[in-house]
Amino acid sequence: MKFTDLIFVYIFMAALIPIYFASKNVTYRNVVLISFSLIFYAWSNPFWLLLLLLSITLNYFFARLIDKHRGSPGAKAWLAVSLVYSLGMLVAVKYTDFFISNLNGWFGLDIPLPHIALPIGISFYTFQIISYIMDVYWGKVQVQKNYGRLLLYISLFPQLVAGPIVRYSLIENEIGSRTSSLEDISSGITRFIFGFGKKAIIANSLYDIVEKYFGGDLSTLSVAGTWYAVILYALYVYYDFSGYSDMAIGLGRIFGFHFDENFRYPFVSKNITEFWQRWHISLGTFFRDYLLYVPLFGKRRQYVSLFLVWFCTGFWHGASWNYIIWGLYFGVFIFIERLIGSKKLKKVPSAVMHIYAKLVIVVGFGIFYFNDASGGLNSLLTFLGDLVGANGNPLIDIGTQTSFMNNIFLIAAAVIFSTPLVPWLRTKLQDSEAGQNAIGVSTLICNILILAAGTVLLVNSTNNPFLYWQF
Repeated sequence: MKFTDLIFVYIFMAALIPIYFASKNVTYRNVVLISFSLIFYAWSNPFWLLLLLLSITLNYFFARLIDKHRGSPGAKAWLAVSLVYSLGMLVAVKYTDFFISNLNGWFGLDIPLPHIALPIGISFYTFQIISYIMDVYWGKVQVQKNYGRLLLYISLFPQLVAGPIVRYSLIENEIGSRTSSLEDISSGITRFIFGFGKKAIIANSLYDIVEKYFGGDLSTLSVAGTWYAVILYALYVYYDFSGYSDMAIGLGRIFGFHFDENFRYPFVSKNITEFWQRWHISLGTFFRDYLLYVPLFGKRRQYVSLFLVWFCTGFWHGASWNYIIWGLYFGVFIFIERLIGSKKLKKVPSAVMHIYAKLVIVVGFGIFYFNDASGGLNSLLTFLGDLVGANGNPLIDIGTQTSFMNNIFLIAAAVIFSTPLVPWLRTKLQDSEAGQNAIGVSTLICNILILAAGTVLLVNSTNNPFLYWQF
């Protein structure tokens, strides 16, 4: 079940909300959320629910044992057991085929691939469990002795399958005591609908265009057509994933949980370091807090840790070489920016920095696209050649000009809404009572129109997956 499935919007949520708000008792509400969250996760494959419950149950006891042996070697031993299990399970189901296929290719072996089905959201909930276990070990949070509350924290359906990666410390108090004001509910519904619109109206429409270009013969693309497609793909990934994050944050808000932002208009960034401070923030901060500053290599080898982080960032996204290349690609630019220093970068004209950042970001998303299912490294090399006309492809073509003109309003909307222009206008209007009334009326109208338009588009849609569900 996905947030943009009509059964989720009009049946699942329609049933959950009245049942949840039937009582103000937090224990009752927790039981309701746990029940609906488990139904939500089991919808695609009940067996995956067993894996989720096993991970939660084992790590509940691992955390209790870490707390029991705090200050002794036993705590470190149980931490190791927890990490080996959680990471081992993730590696086994997500990367086994990748490792075996590479061994077969390198050494001429013929080991059969197990083709293990990847449980939805395992990368996200594994990292969430690891963050909890590590924080308990470091003494940053108190161990949760109530199994039901830990179960709710991990299985909470708004953030279960595609993030954001929510830290236990962020919602620790809200698990045991929370309220949902009318402002929370209203704000949450609006945030959900806006995220719904990002996905159903903008992201899906952009992807249809991208597939017409990248889903066919790459050697026939013009230089302009290649740039056109990869720019739209970058916008698609943003609207697909930030739309999901908006829906997750909105759903959490309805039920009294306040999740951190996962995107802050990343395309306005002037360098790659800033971009990753604005893009998929929960993943970036996870690696920063749980890997970058862990003294694996010593202070003098900080750049080794930096590239380890970016290797892991890429590999986390999928079992394909292009993801590793993608992660290291961004790591190289962040490494260069660190060598130059922020003071020197600020002296570079702002326009130059924006152009530099956009070029690096857009090409990076091209690397991200061409995984094994999309032609692999051969297609990636063809794409990179197409960008600069190295494959003998023409500079421009009539088809790209026609596509751009036919979709100009969609593209303009995608560009405008990827900037903080609308929030800026909203802030300006809030300065007066008339402006506040206008905001209220326009928000209501927009909610109705977005929900109606998104519903119509989804009724006729045959392809509506969230990109990050595969990770």
